Amino acid sequence: MHNVQSMGIVLGVSLVGVWIFTLLHLPVPWLLGPLFFVLISQFFIKTDFYWPAALRNMGLIIIGISIGQSFQFHMFKNLGWLIGVMLLMNGMILLFSFLLSLMLVKVGNLPLKTAIICTVPGGFSQVVAFAEEEEIDLPIVTYFHVIRVISIVIGIPLLLHVHAMNSQKESAISFSTLMALILLFLVAIGAVWVGKKIKIPVPYFLLPLILVIGLQFFSINTPEVPSPFLQMAQLMMGAYIGKLLTPKMLVFEKKIILLGIITTILLLLFTVGQGWMLMKMMNYSLATGILSTAAGGLDQMSLLASAIGADVSVVTVFQLFRILFVFIFILPLLKAFCHYIDQRDAGRV
Repeated sequence: MHNVQSMGIVLGVSLVGVWIFTLLHLPVPWLLGPLFFVLISQFFIKTDFYWPAALRNMGLIIIGISIGQSFQFHMFKNLGWLIGVMLLMNGMILLFSFLLSLMLVKVGNLPLKTAIICTVPGGFSQVVAFAEEEEIDLPIVTYFHVIRVISIVIGIPLLLHVHAMNSQKESAISFSTLMALILLFLVAIGAVWVGKKIKIPVPYFLLPLILVIGLQFFSINTPEVPSPFLQMAQLMMGAYIGKLLTPKMLVFEKKIILLGIITTILLLLFTVGQGWMLMKMMNYSLATGILSTAAGGLDQMSLLASAIGADVSVVTVFQLFRILFVFIFILPLLKAFCHYIDQRDAGRV
């Protein structure tokens, strides 16, 4: 009963956020309104906010289907050149992240292992799971990555001064369309189940995305996701992300809290620089360049690309490449590095 009441509070706060963001003509109101207001409200409303991961996952499936329907295959021309550019961008951000970790060691007196995991530009859930597995300081790692994700998701749309574009057709939903959508949703859930079994990263977003792209490749039409469904999916995601940074997390010494903010700002500025490079090298828009290189989540950056009119296909491919690059290459290297540090500290090296 308490959870239901707490969910009601989160929903109410989220809708107030949507209303105020819409009233002020701020970007992506259905995502950023709930995110910002849930985040701030936790510090004033003296109750534990509850928003189940199942709702976030449902929103991710809906958004994955929608992004898949927006995907275009045009960007796979000159694939070799594109892969080279993606490798360059990922190499640059990994080097910059390593320099940030050295700053955390020097200024924050964090162990090198903890500092590196705090700054690695991987997916939030994968990095936190890795930190837990390696018995690294989980609260500090979680804080650094939560503030990074929240700042990037809020900061980039505000930085670009753009407004959400409503590309969805406002039309009545027929019974047959609704049945087709439900069927597609159920098939997507099945794809997610398979993806989780074989441990694919970001399965709730990535598998529906791949499913719909695959159907499009074989010229199988899928029913368009109506705007109200997408808006609710964004609210589900926004409320969940906003709830991540709780007052209980801010119990570190002020220096650590400040370093989390500083590293996030530096990373955001570096992202803008990389976005500008992509704009010049590949003739993308600045919004597309920044969202393609931002160290946010694949799901959040693709959603923002769709909402603000950036090239969804480019952003999705760049973000997917980064996530897989970190998942396949960087995390195994970090695991070996952590093992080496542990052995050295134990005096066995």
